[in-house]
Amino acid sequence: MLLAFALAACAAVQPSSGEKRIALTFDDIPRDAGAFLDRGERPAMLRAALREAGVEQAAFFINPASLNRHPDGVTQILAYAADGHVLANHSNTHPALSQTPAADYIADIDAAEAWLSQLEGHRPWFRYPYLDEGRNDVAKRDAVRAALAERGLVNGYVTVDASDWFYEQAAIDATAAGQAIDREALRDLYVESHVEAAEFYDALAQQALGRSPAHVMLLHETDLAALYIGDLVAALRANGWTIISADEAFADPIAPLAATYDTPSAQGTLTEQIAWQRDLPAPRWYARNNTDFAQTEFDRRVLGGARQD
Repeated sequence: MLLAFALAACAAVQPSSGEKRIALTFDDIPRDAGAFLDRGERPAMLRAALREAGVEQAAFFINPASLNRHPDGVTQILAYAADGHVLANHSNTHPALSQTPAADYIADIDAAEAWLSQLEGHRPWFRYPYLDEGRNDVAKRDAVRAALAERGLVNGYVTVDASDWFYEQAAIDATAAGQAIDREALRDLYVESHVEAAEFYDALAQQALGRSPAHVMLLHETDLAALYIGDLVAALRANGWTIISADEAFADPIAPLAATYDTPSAQGTLTEQIAWQRDLPAPRWYARNNTDFAQTEFDRRVLGGARQD
């Protein structure tokens, strides 16, 4: 009943007809090296690309424990905030809730928040690593939901996901194997996948909610983002999307549903969870989030054929 009421409220607050809005968010900061760039130069390239693309505010979800490997990440994180972007909690050490005792997981959130809360641009958002909210363990799911509420934190949910992390890892693996990468084809695959995912999840949201919400796109601080984010933003705009701030996106009436949905497995985008609860049929996820299919596309288009294992 509570979810039905919330869904009705969401449908009542509609943007202008046909308006498609999306915020960009980046996980795993600071992230390890990728296939193409020096790890230290990547954040500056990404910031410059966002400026050039006219993206005034993205959100960066931080894992402070990674600063032990990358101490220069502190300066880079502060630079994101200085550019007008916002910073939020992605846990301290990036554990999966389904594989971690709830008390340990909550302590990990607290450790990250203690570091983050002192920074300019901090927002009280927590994004679950791996989008794993406990899967089929309802007790864990509810324990962490309660802990977030007690701390004044809200779920930094995702509504659009194209598994960008997978293409980054595929490029790393291909480079390590000495395989030639068609960088233009990789750019096209990266951009195309994210635009297709945005359209897929928007159509799903309209079926589930009766409207297009302010969307939140999941990205990571990868070489591919630094190289191709400008192309992605241009392609989204060409397809009728408006890039909005993370603040605007997380103020959408869909946001409270992230703390109340109830499905057999709590993992993935909020869009698919709401659709699942509304009994919309599968598939409720973008096709290339199947990594076997994504690998086939990468091999065919970027490597020009099957992988040489």
